[in-house]
This record gives sequence, C-alpha cells and structure tokens, in this order.
Amino acid sequence: MPLLTLQTSARLSDQQRHDLLAPLSKLVSECIGKPERYVMVIVSEQAMMMAGDGSPAAFADIRGIGGLNNAINRKLSERVCALLQQQLGISPDRVYLGFTNVSAENWGWDSSTFG
Repeated sequence: MPLLTLQTSARLSDQQRHDLLAPLSKLVSECIGKPERYVMVIVSEQAMMMAGDGSPAAFADIRGIGGLNNAINRKLSERVCALLQQQLGISPDRVYLGFTNVSAENWGWDSSTFG
C-alpha cells in the first residue's frame, strides 16, 4: 500500500540506486506501521532546480491508505532527509516531501482494489 517515489537530481550509479531501495522501504514500513511486503519504492534521476539553484535536490512523494498524519509525516520527513544526506550528500533543505492519503477504493493491487 505505501508508495515512496523518490526523484533526485543527484547522479546515481546503479549501486547507489540499489543501496537506497532497501533502507527506504524499511523506513516507510517502520514509520507507517504497514508490513514491508506491501511497500513499493521507486528511485529515479530527474532534471531538477530548487530555489534557482541546480545543485542536488530531491522530491519524495509518499502515498498510502491511512497511516499518514502529522506525527508520522514528520518522522518520515526526518528519516528520509537523514538518509538522503548520509547516502547522497543532499542537504535536508534541498528536499521536498509530499504526503497523500489515498482512499482504499482508489488504490489497486493484485487485479482488484483495497476498497
């Protein structure tokens, strides 16, 4: 159910991209409290400019069916930003995050929907 789509302007080797997937999946599962078997993580490079500056930045779009609220979103923001700073050197002030709760009938999986 939870989906984290990370877009970054940082140049990523195949190894760096791979090294981001598992920790992002785990932290989404832990923060939201959903089994990791339902978590999907997508990491891609994108042309990006933030504050008129082309240095590395990132946007994380986090969606799920329930589980997102003020406290959880703050925790996710803190942990995602820390991971991106540690692994890619992206300063937290160069990261935007979007959080969206999706109704169960609008989330499909395994030939059906959750609602």
